Amino acid sequence: MPVELRDQRILLTGPTSQVGLPIARALAPHNEVHGVARFRDPATRAPLEAIGVECIALDLAEGSFAALSEQYDYVLNFAVVKSGDFAYDLCANAEGAGRLLAHCRDAKGFLHCSSAAVYAEDGPKPFREDAPLGDNHRMLFPTYSISKIAAETTVRFAAREFGVPTSIARFSVPYGENGGWPWFHLMMMKAGSPIAVSPDAPNLYNPIFEDDYIAHLPRLFEVATPETTTLNWGGSEAVAIEEWCAWLGELTGLEPQFETREGVLAPLPICTEKMDRLIGPTRVDWRSGIRRLVKARNPELLKPEYA
Repeated sequence: MPVELRDQRILLTGPTSQVGLPIARALAPHNEVHGVARFRDPATRAPLEAIGVECIALDLAEGSFAALSEQYDYVLNFAVVKSGDFAYDLCANAEGAGRLLAHCRDAKGFLHCSSAAVYAEDGPKPFREDAPLGDNHRMLFPTYSISKIAAETTVRFAAREFGVPTSIARFSVPYGENGGWPWFHLMMMKAGSPIAVSPDAPNLYNPIFEDDYIAHLPRLFEVATPETTTLNWGGSEAVAIEEWCAWLGELTGLEPQFETREGVLAPLPICTEKMDRLIGPTRVDWRSGIRRLVKARNPELLKPEYA
């Protein structure tokens, strides 16, 4: 059944994040949006309240859900904790997701944002949704991959237990005018810092621009089922770090410096066949998206012909 995210009551966790804030900006003008985060810094409320989001302070690991309504049409769980403390992070990311779904069991749809970090390293071929799972991101964030795997399992159980139509979307590299991994590389290029890459070149990923992941949201609810629909979520075209940094160099005149070494993230391209079939391919070409990122965040760095 087609889903239109207009005139709905929506709960969004993680609304202050690089991904959550653009989603909040897209949804708030046409819906009643409640944003859940810890809000330890009161200043993080201001951009959300300015666009009409009702901010609710809540720690998903240990907080009471009493402040949350039980009546939401759609729930988008983009919250993530990466403290490095296994007990806390598993509680916040996995148990918290299950508690949230149980609390919102009357929702018409639940979207849980996972990550391609759930996959075990397995060479250069694109990872399909049935690929083996593993502790992919341990060298960067010790608790991240395991927490994401645990959260997926908890969400699947709760979706079946309470009959809530649910999708789990495994993000690759989200980016946009609000930042993302390519922007961090741009800042490293500006500082003259080397960018670490795996020797298993090319270092392929599937960057997805904010226009595309926002456009996918209604479709992710359309394909949701109580048995849970799990799919990869990224750009339909795989792009190497080396490629997007070279394009950043073309846009700005800055020269990327690469440092090839062991112990960094291995390439993590995803197969988007299921995504393209169920919710549609992405539309924003990665070169266009990265140019828009630089123009939004660092217009002073653009060459005149790209400004």
